[in-house]
Amino acid sequence: MPVAFWRKMLFPFALVFILGLLLTSIKVNALLLGQGWGLLASVIIIIALVMLHWGFEQRRISSREVAVIAMLGTIAAVGRVPFAALPNIQPTTFMVIISGFVFGPRAGFMAGSTAALISNFFLGQGPWTPWQMLAWGLAGTSAGVMGIILPRAGKKVMTVFSLLWGYLFGWIMNLWTWTGFIHPLTWQSFVATCAASFWFDTFHAAGNAVFYLLFGSSFVKILRRYRRKLEVTFLPAVEGK
Repeated sequence: MPVAFWRKMLFPFALVFILGLLLTSIKVNALLLGQGWGLLASVIIIIALVMLHWGFEQRRISSREVAVIAMLGTIAAVGRVPFAALPNIQPTTFMVIISGFVFGPRAGFMAGSTAALISNFFLGQGPWTPWQMLAWGLAGTSAGVMGIILPRAGKKVMTVFSLLWGYLFGWIMNLWTWTGFIHPLTWQSFVATCAASFWFDTFHAAGNAVFYLLFGSSFVKILRRYRRKLEVTFLPAVEGK
């Protein structure tokens, strides 16, 4: 495979490593300040988010690309606020998935994590914010990987993908609930936590699918058209005769 492909996949690999570190920390079950795995997991996530954002800042990217990512994250965040009264139905996940699918894994992660942070200034910041930043960031990153592997994925594939992320997002957030409020931390108690949130996750999944069915194709076309305007092609200099 070309070198450009592996460069694009470095960011998803970094997130897989972070998830592996979180799972390993469950096995180790180290005690940090007497708080157990919940605090340790939150510390890992916060450090990972800081490092990932710092890595993004170190990249040589154009101001227009930064503006696009900021705009996508803001739109995804603002879209969450009017739907706050509905149980887990909001267009944020849908917007983050489309952002990653069109602009790539790194942009998808930045749009997702930014959307969580910005929207919580309106809906309330708390210890759940880093987990939401990670969850929506993972949604955007995985959509970016989908865009690399299956760039021509149609409406049906992306609708199912969006539906699945309704459940995946809920399971990631259940980890925060599980580590923060449930004792003892066993697989049985985690399954019970997921079962308790099943209908909320189902509303989230159904909302994602409906949003993509109604607006997905149009949004993808608009963003792809805008992405082409951002692309720069360097041609070799031709010496004059």
